[in-house]
Amino acid sequence: MNNVIDKKTRHVTLPEANIFAELGFSESEAAQLQHDAEHEVEQLILLKQQLMQEIAGWIDENRLKQTEAARKLNISRPRVSDVVNQKTNKFTLDSLVMMLVRLGKPVRVQVG
Repeated sequence: MNNVIDKKTRHVTLPEANIFAELGFSESEAAQLQHDAEHEVEQLILLKQQLMQEIAGWIDENRLKQTEAARKLNISRPRVSDVVNQKTNKFTLDSLVMMLVRLGKPVRVQVG
């Protein structure tokens, strides 16, 4: 049995390229898929920002230092800084929801 792993890079998609076009979709379909994907990412970022604002607001209202907030949220102090500075790419929705649950703030999802 051959245990050699092929590590050769065969293709690199440039950041400005449309990945869907690179995958072989027609130009119009690739453009629509790209637009839809960008819209989904924008919506996700907005949701994360809203949750982060709630957490940061709670920290401000309670006049807590980041180390105190970290203890309450059961996360590290640098993670609190990431929340306060809205570094959305560092968190999943469920991690932000769990932080709010730890603060006794119920989270409801409304669709539409």
